[in-house]
Amino acid sequence: MFGLIGNFGPWELGLILVILLIVIGPGKLPQVGQSIGKALQNFRKAKDDEEVEEIEEKKAK
Repeated sequence: MFGLIGNFGPWELGLILVILLIVIGPGKLPQVGQSIGKALQNFRKAKDDEEVEEIEEKKAK
């Protein structure tokens, strides 16, 4: 059952986009996309910072 999560084709992505347009509205969709983009950017930055800290800790030992 959970193996299907993450296996999205073009039809599923289109359906999700249509639902988002209905729920959020076309006016706020760019704001939502920008917020998601910033969240992903912050997540990647935090992950990279953590990797750098791990490397520095290994060098210190």
